[in-house]
Amino acid sequence: MNSDTFIDHPYLAIVIAIVISLVGALAIFALPVAQYPNVTPPQVSITTTYPGASAQELLDSVIEPIETQVNGVRDLIYLSSTGSNSGSVSITATFRIGSDGRANTQDTQDRVNWALPQLPETVQREGVIVQEQSGNILMAMTLYSPNRSYDTLFLSNYATIQLKNRLSRIPGVANIQIFGGSDYAMRFWLDTDKLAAMNLPVSEVVRAVQNQNLLVSSGAVGAAPNLPGEPLKYTVRTRGRLTDPAQFRDIVVRSTPGGPQVRLGDVARIELGGESYSTAASLNNQPAVMLLVYQQSDANGIAISDACRAAIAELSQSFPPDLACGFQYDSTEFIRASVRDVAVTLATAVALVALVTLLFLQNWRMALVPTLAIPVSILGAFAGLRLLGYSINMVTLFGLVLAIGIVVDDAIIVIENVHRLMVEEKLAPREAASRSMRQITGAIIATTLVLLAMFVPICFLSGITGELYRQFGVTISTAVLLSAVNALTLSPALAALLLKPDMVESRFFLFRWFNAGFGAISKRYGGGVAAAVRRVLPVLAVYLVLTGAAVWTFHRVPGGFIPEEDQGVFFAGIRLPPGSSLERTEEKVAELSAIFKKLPGVRDVLAAPGFNILNRTPAANNAFLVVVLEPWDRRLKRGLSAAKLVREAERASFLVPEAFTMVFEPPPIPGIGTAGGFNFVLENTAGSDPDALGAALDAMLEEVMANPKFTNVFTTFNLNCPYLKLEIDREKALRLGVDLQSIYSTLEGTLGVNYINDFNRFGQVYKVELQAEPGARDTMEKIRRLHVPGSGNTMVPLDSLIRLSLHTAPEFLSRYNLFLSAELQGSPAPGVSSGEALSELEAIAARTLPPGIDHAWTDMSYQQKLAGNQALPVFALALLFIYLFLAALYESWVLPFSVILAVFPSLLGAAALLTLTGIADNIYTQIGVVLLFAMSCKSSILIVDFALQRSREGADASAAAVEAAKLRFRAIVMTGAAFVLGTLPLLYASGPGAASQRSIGAAVVGGMTCAVLFGVFLVPVFYRICRRGAGG
Repeated sequence: MNSDTFIDHPYLAIVIAIVISLVGALAIFALPVAQYPNVTPPQVSITTTYPGASAQELLDSVIEPIETQVNGVRDLIYLSSTGSNSGSVSITATFRIGSDGRANTQDTQDRVNWALPQLPETVQREGVIVQEQSGNILMAMTLYSPNRSYDTLFLSNYATIQLKNRLSRIPGVANIQIFGGSDYAMRFWLDTDKLAAMNLPVSEVVRAVQNQNLLVSSGAVGAAPNLPGEPLKYTVRTRGRLTDPAQFRDIVVRSTPGGPQVRLGDVARIELGGESYSTAASLNNQPAVMLLVYQQSDANGIAISDACRAAIAELSQSFPPDLACGFQYDSTEFIRASVRDVAVTLATAVALVALVTLLFLQNWRMALVPTLAIPVSILGAFAGLRLLGYSINMVTLFGLVLAIGIVVDDAIIVIENVHRLMVEEKLAPREAASRSMRQITGAIIATTLVLLAMFVPICFLSGITGELYRQFGVTISTAVLLSAVNALTLSPALAALLLKPDMVESRFFLFRWFNAGFGAISKRYGGGVAAAVRRVLPVLAVYLVLTGAAVWTFHRVPGGFIPEEDQGVFFAGIRLPPGSSLERTEEKVAELSAIFKKLPGVRDVLAAPGFNILNRTPAANNAFLVVVLEPWDRRLKRGLSAAKLVREAERASFLVPEAFTMVFEPPPIPGIGTAGGFNFVLENTAGSDPDALGAALDAMLEEVMANPKFTNVFTTFNLNCPYLKLEIDREKALRLGVDLQSIYSTLEGTLGVNYINDFNRFGQVYKVELQAEPGARDTMEKIRRLHVPGSGNTMVPLDSLIRLSLHTAPEFLSRYNLFLSAELQGSPAPGVSSGEALSELEAIAARTLPPGIDHAWTDMSYQQKLAGNQALPVFALALLFIYLFLAALYESWVLPFSVILAVFPSLLGAAALLTLTGIADNIYTQIGVVLLFAMSCKSSILIVDFALQRSREGADASAAAVEAAKLRFRAIVMTGAAFVLGTLPLLYASGPGAASQRSIGAAVVGGMTCAVLFGVFLVPVFYRICRRGAGG
């Protein structure tokens, strides 16, 4: 590119810069905002119910047929399922990151349809629901009556009809789950004593309802084909489905000629009740209905949140009196706060870089040139993000923060060289700008292409790591590419336009002090670099020590994946002793809710007794809490981080010893699992015996809980849930003329819930269900008092046909990739990285697990193991690309080493600062190291490129190296200081998203500091060695 065109026509350069800035500014308003890029694996959930079935029966009759068909569907990475003794089935298919969620859902639906004929008839009637699902709880809201004017049944159905149906239509909403109350149902509460007295079996009641509550199409009078001349047509309508409890009471159950009629109201209490009474909900111990909003994996959370809030605001205007709806938890608050904090960091970095530039250049005209490069490059990068379909997220914002210290480099080089020529050669600004560009255009293009080449290998990475690296690399590359364009167009044009030939040295005392100090440093540096070039062997020895120390220190930095963040919320899973009733669970949950609400920094406590959030299945003895914390600015001033409050909640939970409480933070990437920490799965690959799996789990759990590297370790696997085993004397039943099916239907219609058919009301379809009164099924003895029809129109006591005994069985049974499984969850202890925790778990598994019991990873742990140690090959490939590019640029296989070898000591600074700050080597530090390599090479090129020019003019390699080092020393220190200070706010970040900011900040601040300190001495030495080795 010929810069003279823009020097002669500065308005052209200025207009180009303005256009880039305007397009970028417009792109900001069009870009979606998210916490992370779309790195959540799409999930499809398969749910159904089989009332009355045990966990083992669900595995055998429902889960196994479905999983057999779904296994192997396109892009599937793992399959997990759970069946509970409540009769519920939950299967989750997790797919490859980047796959099409809608296509995954359709493929899964097709496979489920293949399995339907193999499922029990009851399951087919209940229905199998297949839908795209996300583990990301986007929002939690409650509907409640402040003065308790409405019960939870009304609240639940109001939420379903008025809220859920509206919110489900918002684009990006995957599912809305309601806790507390249930859908309406027409409930028949049977009086079993009256049935026995009337010799009336349950099956006869069911048939009567089926025959008298049904849809009827009666046809029409006069419909075609009809007789000629028929003038009118009438549709015939009859009362089919009933709608009112009074209508159901009038159903004739038995009618005999000349005898009394028995109506349904004679043997049952009929009411408009709830379909299920298995869950409850509360807000700060006030009855409420909780709605959890889940988002699709590729949806924009902030857009969904805004749409939900707008919809509720509109709907609330028509709420009946004493009804309120509130958003207690909104995960996008963390996203908004994180993005806001990074934006503040961005502005702080701009100010710091501008001050550094002014300090070195000491003239507002000169400082203005590189400062203007910042908004043009940064705003232009937003246009690049928009063009590529990316979002404004933590990764892209980190890229922009780091880019601030980079984009000024080229402009600084331009203005510094123009000023040098004006001073040393007494050139006019226009001539100095033109000559300067002829000298440094090659270096600018070379350093830009080197940085771009650094990010080429990351485009080939897959998974979470690949997507995060890719978006970071694209953001940096776009900004740097635009900064190079600025340096070749706008910067020389502004230099020729703004600089004056009669500019005098500033008399400001701070500048004078700085010049005196920097002059002394430069003088000592000149002597030092000359001595270093003369004493090659000692310098190489120091280099080897530095490189060895860097490798050793980095090896000792604990490994991690995604740092845990304070997201303003934590969860608690609660489990009471097996067999505990829902009422008992509610009592203990109320105690825990009150305790947690009193913790400092806690704003609200939402509770849902009767549901296990970890495996998403209902269970009367389980519950989960959503503990919402106060805003970050109010908490963190008092030292109340989410991690600290989790520890406080763990200690406080011991005040309720009857409830085993598992307290955990949400996962660092929303939608990948339910809890943070690790997710370790034991698989029984040798069979399907839960006892063998339980024994292996207990042995491993004992050792893990005793290990100081782990904290908050728990499992939901439990073999000791009590149940009644009912054995039928089949021979006696046949002798007495008792049909086995009548026994089963009696049990189903009294102890269980018999779903008969449906009815319509409020524009919805609800179930008609039959069950015995609570008093007829509250003890074992009540089962014995039931009667079943025998021969000769007699009723046979059930007690004479059955034998009851108390046993224990698993509360839940799970499978992972078609094997019976049990999951172990927990967190690394403070100071222990996730990488260390996973390695230690694998070592414990190798020692304790018997043959036939294998292990696997799921959720975030799976992604971390899948990513593996990709850093080393990425670093190697990045350096290889740089080497090849430099080899082509310098037309030498040896000279590129003078640039690349200077990279490694910078790792010492990164590793040392990571160690001092206690930060793990996670994905953000690795991103920082990749950028660090590029910046180190960029600084080295400034020396090598000028030294090569002097060598080609006939200078000795040593002399050329020393001269180039002295000449470029100020520019290198200036650009290095600008970069370090520009990224320093990341290192001292606090608040939401601080862990990620500190991770990347520590790597680049420490690394770049060492890159400048050591590189200015090492590069000239390497140049001398390589130049002579290449025969120069």
